[in-house]
Amino acid sequence: MTDAADGRRNGMSSAAPMRAANEELQMPGALRWYLAHERVILGTLVVMLFLIGWEGLERGWWADMLRPLLGASAERLQLKPIFISSPTLIAAAAFRMFFVTGEIWPDLAWSGAGYVLGLGLAIAVGIPLGLAGGWYRRFSYAVEPFLSALNATPQVAFLPLIVVWVGTGLGQRVLIIFLLAVLPLAINAHAAVRTTDPRLVKVASSLGASDWRLLRTIILPSSVPFLLAGLRLAIGRGMIGVVVGEIYGSAAGIGAMINQAGARFQTDKVFVGVLTIVAAGVILVEIVQRIERRVDVWRAPA
Repeated sequence: MTDAADGRRNGMSSAAPMRAANEELQMPGALRWYLAHERVILGTLVVMLFLIGWEGLERGWWADMLRPLLGASAERLQLKPIFISSPTLIAAAAFRMFFVTGEIWPDLAWSGAGYVLGLGLAIAVGIPLGLAGGWYRRFSYAVEPFLSALNATPQVAFLPLIVVWVGTGLGQRVLIIFLLAVLPLAINAHAAVRTTDPRLVKVASSLGASDWRLLRTIILPSSVPFLLAGLRLAIGRGMIGVVVGEIYGSAAGIGAMINQAGARFQTDKVFVGVLTIVAAGVILVEIVQRIERRVDVWRAPA
């Protein structure tokens, strides 16, 4: 009876994907194309609607449209470029800064160097620290209070001290990026080891596997999804560190450019700097997510 039940379950589980595939083939071609690209289509549509609404605030489209209903109060819907700029003005400023004057490239290079060094240092320290803390119980007792305390502390509060310690140069930005990015990596690596299937560890240990072999063949492969999730968080927090570190006393970099443009009421340049950082972060996170999707293929189905 057990074999028969298993056969029925296997037949049902294999029949479900076949029915789904047949239903998909019976759909119209346009619907199949939409479902295949639904994420891109909906995302693009929402972004376009947002940009049109934003452009209308600066150009006064919505004020003109609602003036018959709202009267003079409709003027509040027309904002001056000094406050919010507009997508077209920002695009023109970006084209000028990237391709005409090229003034943004030195700032990008300066920020990129600090970001790569800070994030690389966070990866080199955070992942081994978290793995060791998860694997060795006594070491976990020693480092867990520090990780918990740093996680509950806004690392930006250390910025005045960091300036006193290392000045306002490259070391200051690397250190603040490191402090912001190392915690999600260490915490996720620590959790990854704790959630590893203990049965696999017991079987390998009973067969005489050493700690290094256990770490290399069981702990690390099972930890990869957690480590990539921590890396996604570290990328975003590192971007915050770039801006914060450069706003505070730096004379170059994207954060310094944003600070100087804001002081001069150059709103379009501020948005160019912000959107440049956003674009870099989105690209890096998308790369990590693609790696995650590849890793999910290796994992056994639940």
